[in-house]
Amino acid sequence: MSRDARWKALLELLVERGRLDVEEAAAELAVSAATIRRDFDQLAEQQMLVRTRGGAVVHGVSYELPLRYKTARHASEKQRIAKAVADLVAPGEAVGLTGGTTTTEVARALAVRSDLAAGSPALTVVTNALNIANELAVRPQFKIVVTGGVARAQSYELIGPLADGVLSQITLDVAVLGVVALDVVHGAAAHDEAEASINRLLCERAERVVVAADSSKLGRRAFARICAAETVDTLVTDTAVDEHTVRRFEEAGSRSSRCDRPDSRFAPSAYRTLDSRRPCVRSRLSWNRAGRTGRGRL
Repeated sequence: MSRDARWKALLELLVERGRLDVEEAAAELAVSAATIRRDFDQLAEQQMLVRTRGGAVVHGVSYELPLRYKTARHASEKQRIAKAVADLVAPGEAVGLTGGTTTTEVARALAVRSDLAAGSPALTVVTNALNIANELAVRPQFKIVVTGGVARAQSYELIGPLADGVLSQITLDVAVLGVVALDVVHGAAAHDEAEASINRLLCERAERVVVAADSSKLGRRAFARICAAETVDTLVTDTAVDEHTVRRFEEAGSRSSRCDRPDSRFAPSAYRTLDSRRPCVRSRLSWNRAGRTGRGRL
């Protein structure tokens, strides 16, 4: 196992458990205790963990893995979710994309859609994520708008008042949010308050809001709130989400929400869409079931 692979694995274990012992980590990764000690020391030097006697702990409740270390987590689920989200976007629309691993996959899924191969523009993409802008800028049929702002190293996102200034002057058809947590009571959230502020403004400028989140993010809460759960028009997640969580989201809007499971093209882990049909929001959801495409006013 390479050093980078070990570091990714160690950081993922640390986020999941909160604390790791040297011997425990060595057994998990099938390497020597001396190797783990060196890894812990080097990660501590980069302020990615806190060294303790015989192990390491995370920095606290707001701990966040840098984006470059998160790309392998739930990768297959994120790619399927991204494909489903991309299918909700119509040609010619203005789409807002926040930063994150799942939204990066959404950008890639949009880039390979055959019906978006030409147009003037085929899509307008507004993003505060440098890596997303970089990937899509080579697509001449896409109009790319970057918000401006100060780059946040953890997520490659631009934040601050310069980003606010751009977003306050535009409108969007759809905002696609990547979140670290989504809870019925506490809403969608991020670790960083400045990042959450930009994401919130994207929501406010959009006619409809889509959250793309694998099931590990649901029922959780994080430090900085982006928006209330009722603001989310469509949640796209994987089928690993437990039924209790699904029921909680359904009960939050018992007269105005439903869950759909599309066809088996997305097997073995198809996605669910939770579609909040609020009368004050006019947007359109596309879904595919058994090869048939339906359209509904929300």
